[in-house]
Amino acid sequence: MSIGTILTEARQQAELTVAQLSDRTRIREPVIAAMERDDFSTCGAYFYTRGHLRVLAKALGLDADEMVRLYDEECGGAPAPLPASALFVADTPIKIREAKAPNWTMAMGVALAIVMVFGVIRMMGSPNQEPVRTAARAAPPAAAPGARPKVPAAVPPLTRPVQTVEHPVVVRISAVRPAWVNVRDAKGRQLFEGLIAQGKTETFTAKKKIQLQLANAGSVRLMVNGKDLGMPGKDGQRFQEVYGPGVPSPR
Repeated sequence: MSIGTILTEARQQAELTVAQLSDRTRIREPVIAAMERDDFSTCGAYFYTRGHLRVLAKALGLDADEMVRLYDEECGGAPAPLPASALFVADTPIKIREAKAPNWTMAMGVALAIVMVFGVIRMMGSPNQEPVRTAARAAPPAAAPGARPKVPAAVPPLTRPVQTVEHPVVVRISAVRPAWVNVRDAKGRQLFEGLIAQGKTETFTAKKKIQLQLANAGSVRLMVNGKDLGMPGKDGQRFQEVYGPGVPSPR
């Protein structure tokens, strides 16, 4: 029996329509209808399909792990990881040169030659050479009677350039219901993408910005940079926002 047939029979036994099942699971009706036809192309990536199967199985009283296992068997599952040994096989062997012992005889010969040259240079120097005398530093002229002493100008204090400190952006997401979340940093790099289970809390930190996308704005509570924003939207409403280091204002 295929996965689509199992989902259809379980829904009919629960006396639910596709629309009612969509309201319970927050999964769009066209996606559920396609899955009941064994068409998983509308789910998106492999990870999303597994998540949809678990949510539907929980809503219909099915074994979520068994449904995921059937999907892996029918659709091939996740790609097998490449063994580490295949990544570290060198095409050509690396030759390591053996370290040679230092030639102490040659080093002693060079040192002796330097000493001899230095001795000859000293012997050839002139015996009548006068030592170099340093000129005495002239004392400052005495001030005239009655004249005011000159006060040196004040030296301005050294100041250091002000260094700006980049405060990180902190976004805390608490799932009231199972919530699909997509989190990226200022350069668009993926920080997290997936399902946060009901009752769980995840915290994300970035230096400059955090780009946040929610499939259901009414399924989470947000706290950004210590500011409690509550639920960012209503049930079934998609949400997208970019947060910086400052404290945001609630919508």
